[in-house]
Amino acid sequence: MKGGVVEGTGRVCEEFSAGYYGLCTVGGMFSAGTSHLATTPFDVLKVNMQVNPVKYHGISSGLSTLWKEQGPSGLWRGWSGKFFGYGVQGGCKFGLYEYFKKLYSNVLVDHNKSVIFFASSASAQVFADVALCPFEAVKVRVQTQPNFAKGLLDGFPKLYASEGLSGYITK
Repeated sequence: MKGGVVEGTGRVCEEFSAGYYGLCTVGGMFSAGTSHLATTPFDVLKVNMQVNPVKYHGISSGLSTLWKEQGPSGLWRGWSGKFFGYGVQGGCKFGLYEYFKKLYSNVLVDHNKSVIFFASSASAQVFADVALCPFEAVKVRVQTQPNFAKGLLDGFPKLYASEGLSGYITK
């Protein structure tokens, strides 16, 4: 091994090592966080269409209404919840999938790989979605209640102060 690379493999770290899980987690955070960040304007519209379908009844008219009433920055409300929330979700999904894949491969030795992959992805998804819930709860309030908060930094404590821990479970 030279400089963290296993000779002859081109790998930066050993598969199923702590470093490997860390790289998978970071990869999941960046890929999920940035891809969801890019869709923020459509998410703002979708959430507002769900909350007020009479006012926001179509994509183009809804985007136009948001633009007129809140300006361009209104289309990006809740961006931090999208970026960090889905980043955490993606990190859990990618990192825990690999962890569970190794765990279940050792436990379910005689089972088909498809069963192991399914169980691994389902297990990782449960943890990922639970990790996303607090971010999503704040994001939805930021997007639909303009005076609630500006983002996660002021939204997390405000939500806790008004609803306690149960407020972090999206309703």
